[in-house]
Amino acid sequence: MENNTPQRRPRVLSAIQPTAIPTIGNYLGALRNWKAMSDDYDCVYAVADLHAITVRQDPATLRRQTLEAFALLLSIGLDPEKNVIFIQSHVNTHSQLAWILDCYTQFGEASRMTQFKDKSQKHADNVNVGLFTYPVLMAADILLYQANFVPIGADQKQHLEITRDIAERFNGIYGNTFTIPEAFIGKVGARVMSLQNPTQKMSKSDPNPKASVSILDTPDAIMKKFKSAVTDSEAVVRYGEGKDGINNLMSIYSCCTGKSFEEIENEFAGKGYGDFKVSVAEAVIEELTPVRERFNERITDKAYLMECAAKGADMAQRISQRTLDKVMRKVGFLQK
Repeated sequence: MENNTPQRRPRVLSAIQPTAIPTIGNYLGALRNWKAMSDDYDCVYAVADLHAITVRQDPATLRRQTLEAFALLLSIGLDPEKNVIFIQSHVNTHSQLAWILDCYTQFGEASRMTQFKDKSQKHADNVNVGLFTYPVLMAADILLYQANFVPIGADQKQHLEITRDIAERFNGIYGNTFTIPEAFIGKVGARVMSLQNPTQKMSKSDPNPKASVSILDTPDAIMKKFKSAVTDSEAVVRYGEGKDGINNLMSIYSCCTGKSFEEIENEFAGKGYGDFKVSVAEAVIEELTPVRERFNERITDKAYLMECAAKGADMAQRISQRTLDKVMRKVGFLQK
């Protein structure tokens, strides 16, 4: 157990990249649960801007999107007084620990990461070393805060496994230094698929604007996207094989309303897909409108956002510096 903060609640760490406004899939699958976590856990949330530059970014756009991502964390209901909410590049311990952990990560381990292979193919003109060591920076993010749990999707499972491997290796050499993190298994959110190709996960980078719904989309935009969602020719609202489009819409509706699939099937018995699509859109609009309204209010108050970011960074620096100091002593660096 971590001895620096006795009697604390289990700690959860999660981060969001400032690359684009998240989709309804990101929201229902993860972000909506973050607020609930703070009731039971000591929560640390970051805007992972250091991770974002493995892909070349326009500087002005990155600054704007970083502030938007921070504002969005506050807008989904995260209280900066109850949670540590910060911007990753404002806390220098992340980069420092990442370098040390690079030296305790085997080349073969890093080369097996499937995300590196996927992104190398997508960005063949910029296969940089940062892309290769990305999982080590992620390990530093987690281990700095002695996190007990990390909420992850299936695509991040490998990264948590390598984090555990690095931590166990370091602990094995130098004694108990890092808490070994576990995957957070909380309330299951919907795995939201593309509205235009429901066999693929909804993505904020999808080139088809009709395929994804942004958290900040207007009610009109949301309604139009759901009305044009791909379905099937059966015209019966039921969950089943070969009904990927309807299955996806039912999952979204279930997540927003709390209704079971059976209740949804009964509610729309004898009704067509047109009625169902409108109801799904209305449920999503009801879910997202408070978030969008809070965001629109906060994004205009840059001074408040920067004040919150500074306070969050100070708290994150204090917590993470304790871990980094311990690591540096154990490795053998001369303390100043």
